[in-house]
Amino acid sequence: MPTSTPASPPPLIKPTSGDIAALAAIVGSAHALTDASDQAPYLTEWRDLYRGKTPVVLRPSSTAEVSRILSYAHERRLAIVPQGGNTGLVGGQIPFEHGRDIVLSLGRMNRIRSVGEGASHPVADAGATHMVAEAGVTLLAVQQAAESAGRLFPLSLASEGSCQIGGVLASNAGGVAVLAYGNARQLALGLEVVLADGRVIEGLRALKKDNTGYDLRDLFIGSEGTLGVITAATLNLFPRPAEQATAFAALNTIEDVATLFQRAEHGAGGQLTAFEFLDATGLDMVLRHAPGTKAPFADRHPWYVLIELSSGDTGGAAAARLEQLLATAAEDGVVTDAVVAATIAQSKALWKLRESLSEAQKPEGGSIKHDVSVPIHSIPRFIREAAPIVERICPGARPVPFGHFGDGNVHYNVSQPVGMDRETYIGQWHAMSEAVHALVLSLDGSISAEHGIGRLKREDLTRAKGAVELDVMRAIKAALDPRGILNPGKVL
Repeated sequence: MPTSTPASPPPLIKPTSGDIAALAAIVGSAHALTDASDQAPYLTEWRDLYRGKTPVVLRPSSTAEVSRILSYAHERRLAIVPQGGNTGLVGGQIPFEHGRDIVLSLGRMNRIRSVGEGASHPVADAGATHMVAEAGVTLLAVQQAAESAGRLFPLSLASEGSCQIGGVLASNAGGVAVLAYGNARQLALGLEVVLADGRVIEGLRALKKDNTGYDLRDLFIGSEGTLGVITAATLNLFPRPAEQATAFAALNTIEDVATLFQRAEHGAGGQLTAFEFLDATGLDMVLRHAPGTKAPFADRHPWYVLIELSSGDTGGAAAARLEQLLATAAEDGVVTDAVVAATIAQSKALWKLRESLSEAQKPEGGSIKHDVSVPIHSIPRFIREAAPIVERICPGARPVPFGHFGDGNVHYNVSQPVGMDRETYIGQWHAMSEAVHALVLSLDGSISAEHGIGRLKREDLTRAKGAVELDVMRAIKAALDPRGILNPGKVL
């Protein structure tokens, strides 16, 4: 049965000086950046894989300004690259090197419009069920606003001080609390989105159930700015835990990690809010390069797990349950050592060991990174089979697997061999990723668990998705962005 391929959009053009002047008039000249030094922070990502070029960085302050910008760009066929906090890891937020793409930075749209029903920030209302935040609000600011209302916004990432809620939703970010609360998709109740032609979808409803037609909210979440520009979101808030218990455990094998997870899931149920894992190589890097970190144990162990339980009750019930879980696991030889945090400071110190891992890899040289997911029961098999694949492609390369065991998300990062030239190593990215991704797909996994496709994995997507799925994606893109102005060359 033949598939229908959407017609190719008309070619995009490079903005003229007149275009730049017209767009600058929308945001104000001070917020239309054309100087190279002013543009620099918007043109590269922290892995240093991509360095783009743009005629202008636009920094709108309102949804109305975004609407006017996109309406003009649609009419003139100008490429727009939406950008949040520029913390993305697949190049989706970086313009191409040809210098045609206009960067649309949402950072000035940083108001929290309301917390709770009809309230304005800040509000001390422990009954607040939702918050409306603009796209440029940082994830940390959202967390703090929820806390000020006696509530919890559970999404947590290492980059939460700089990543912005629009980018978090556009990439459907995950983080360390997906096990209990879900990823960004599950945490957004409604969206305000500007379409490619400037029209605005005003969907900031705070409904948990709404079956009126197609779910447009979920269409835009995870679309990486290729279907529309998210300008605000209604976010779901939760009760704050009365207490939390955190532990760091040492284990001998990845199979032991899987066993401990099964026991924690069975024994703690809904109280299990985090189950993070890392190996000895990763912890060694953290201890070498992350200031203020200390080894949790006297001896080095092959694997480590960070466990967090949360409870609505006080009185130490969470800590007691966690201690019992670890004690039983130790008696059965599943856990070889463990430490339970006795204070908030100790808990933060244990979390720092996990959250510092990505940055700690940078001083070790080049790192080829794979953000993948496999069925939870397949994680041990994936870890075992990936290592010889990496060794065959690049002898001496150092796998650094870590991630969110409870949702199957493995960050299978591979650091360069000691002493090898970085650029030579990074040149093997395609071969290594193709082989690792082939293993992932053979296990019915995903080549992108929480970072998206962007530019880095665009070609890989054609191997990960079927022809019909890709055809439907292209049809949706053509329907919502017929001129192809939104983040061209990304995802599809």
